[in-house]
Amino acid sequence: MTAIQHRVSGLLRVLKTQGTAGVATAVAKRLVDRINERVDLAVAELPVRPEDLADSGALLPAAARAAGGRKMRIGWVCAPPSAGSGGHTTLFRMVEIAEQRGHECTLFLYDKNSDDVSRHEAVIREHWTGLKAGVHSATAGMAGMDAVVASSWGAAHVVAMRAPTTASRFYFIQDFEPYFYPRGALYSFAEDTYRFGFTNIALGEMIATRLRTEVGIEPDVVVPFGCDDVQYRLLPRDDSAAPRSGVVYYAKRSVDRRGYLLAKLALEEFHSEHPDQEIHVVGDRVTNWSVPVTNHGSLTPKDLNVLYNRTIASLSLSFTNISLVPEELMAAGNVPVMNDHEFSRAVLDAPHAIWAKPTPRAIARALSNAVTAPDIDGRARLLSAPGGRGWTTTAVLVSETIEAVCAEPGTSRPEARELGAHK
Repeated sequence: MTAIQHRVSGLLRVLKTQGTAGVATAVAKRLVDRINERVDLAVAELPVRPEDLADSGALLPAAARAAGGRKMRIGWVCAPPSAGSGGHTTLFRMVEIAEQRGHECTLFLYDKNSDDVSRHEAVIREHWTGLKAGVHSATAGMAGMDAVVASSWGAAHVVAMRAPTTASRFYFIQDFEPYFYPRGALYSFAEDTYRFGFTNIALGEMIATRLRTEVGIEPDVVVPFGCDDVQYRLLPRDDSAAPRSGVVYYAKRSVDRRGYLLAKLALEEFHSEHPDQEIHVVGDRVTNWSVPVTNHGSLTPKDLNVLYNRTIASLSLSFTNISLVPEELMAAGNVPVMNDHEFSRAVLDAPHAIWAKPTPRAIARALSNAVTAPDIDGRARLLSAPGGRGWTTTAVLVSETIEAVCAEPGTSRPEARELGAHK
């Protein structure tokens, strides 16, 4: 039997036992195996070029100098954003406040596949209209900056290798990113960034606790999570308004820490008990569900707020740091149903939210409790009660940290060894 005949015979056996879906899976697996043979997938998953990987054991103290006057030149290093990116939205809030405080800000985008960031700048100008910062490629150099801020583990490696040696270095940490991967090389590369000697600014207590317990370091500053209480708020309702109905799910299919498969199974079970409750899906469009859903795709904050205001509850899962969504939901009077975990509880104090065990049945039951509860409008008012959790306080603390360090810089900021440094 030839090799081709052997493969065909194998596929026929799969077809008889597992059907067409089994054949499709087998073919896909074979394709992945062939790709694995020809492509180094470990390198492909790196957010940086291999030559930009830093090593905490090979970093020397940098000669950061005092910035002098109050106005500073601050560089913010990040991956290119896509419309609606929560991490970029939070970072850009920090940049806007720094600009309002009189600092000259520059975004240094790092695209591992290209030195041309013009197409990414167009996205920023369209979706983050409040930013005045210049946009440049991080690979073209960051000369003249008094301070450089990394915003992810990939950006931290870039700052370690490419930032000028006279700039004070900071790390705005929005999640404990080693948890994005199984224990292995990528986990280790991400974890090592916390040892680079930057001024570590942790967003929320979850990150602070992980740094202490997993890495054995104390964050330099812990700043609080905020909530956009301008875009997200309770809208006026009168007696003629239709009652709240339905649930919302913010889908991120390719980000497993957001629990897509778990959410899908839970919502399918929820529908079997409450077929009258429409399931709205925003973010990624979903297909091949066994129940009807309404796909909205990516919505603006204004349109999201309208949807949150006319629905009862939403499913918001996260297995690392909490997302921005739960507090935005509550601001609109919508009940967030979340997977019960110490990471989320460390950040979010929400007595009217619903926490559920991360199983399809438990989540479906929690959603059921949310949509059948009495006095839904009264609960919405309790959820949306002002909590003073805008982003200004957080952003001011970030700026004040940068200002204080740059006013009297120490000698512990790292510099890549000359052999690996980009001048």
